[in-house]
Amino acid sequence: MSILVVGTVAFDDIETPFGAVERVLGGSATHFSSAASLYAPVNLVSVVGKDFDLASLDYLRGRGVDLRGLEVVDGETFHWSGRYDYDLNVTETRFTKLNVYASFEPKLADGYAESDFVFLANMDPMLQLRVLASVKAPRLSMLDTMNYWIDGMRDELLETIRAVDMVTMNETELRMLSGVSSLHAGARYVLSLGPRALLLKKGEDGAVLFTKNEYFVAPAYPLEDVYDPTGAGDSFAGGFMGYLARTGDFTNDDIRRAVIHGSAVASFQVADFSVGRMRTLTLPEVERRYSEFREFTRFEPRQ
Repeated sequence: MSILVVGTVAFDDIETPFGAVERVLGGSATHFSSAASLYAPVNLVSVVGKDFDLASLDYLRGRGVDLRGLEVVDGETFHWSGRYDYDLNVTETRFTKLNVYASFEPKLADGYAESDFVFLANMDPMLQLRVLASVKAPRLSMLDTMNYWIDGMRDELLETIRAVDMVTMNETELRMLSGVSSLHAGARYVLSLGPRALLLKKGEDGAVLFTKNEYFVAPAYPLEDVYDPTGAGDSFAGGFMGYLARTGDFTNDDIRRAVIHGSAVASFQVADFSVGRMRTLTLPEVERRYSEFREFTRFEPRQ
């Protein structure tokens, strides 16, 4: 089953306590595709400027990512700069230069409208809604968002949330959207809008899956060294949706397994800057880490 992702392919400048890099490959669509392509074919839709080296995406082509939806236009590529201190859950954005992404109008290449899964990465909610309307009959759709859209385009975002199956966001965004401090109450608010599930990203504290009848907590993989958390959320979403696309099943148990796969993939993403580790990552490596998750979260009731 194929997955459609619409988001950014970008340059990142990143500084953490463990080093700094400039103009490295980044972007939501890049990180999502790096993860999801381990499991299933991915159709990528984005835009870059003439300053972008398309050869940097050869590793995605090698995994079967269809890049016909990546436009190359006059101008400069989306460029983001961020800094992290030792609390890697907190991002200091130094600048965001939308560049060619400011006028981005997603266009689906031939066959993309038949995609089985749709991931709408963080962007203008009206663009998200138009993309979703262009896909004929997706089995599962999920959107990501951020405080910028929650604050500036709330009504439009709520309309888009009502149209998708799943939503992913972090704790700050959930509280901002729902207007309540309790994550459980905030999740109930999001689910009342129509989605069947909310995936709450908690950074180094893992992730939580909320549905109307289910509550599932997945820890983050215990790592001694986290070099760069940029893209971890998109990688998590890619592993989650990739696993479901690979199995084609949507039982509660399958969705829980997908959460663990997402956490496993994200643990590799943060082990290096940019997509350094993701370029060489293999599915067997992810599956071994998935098995480790099973061991350190398993317990038996006392008889």
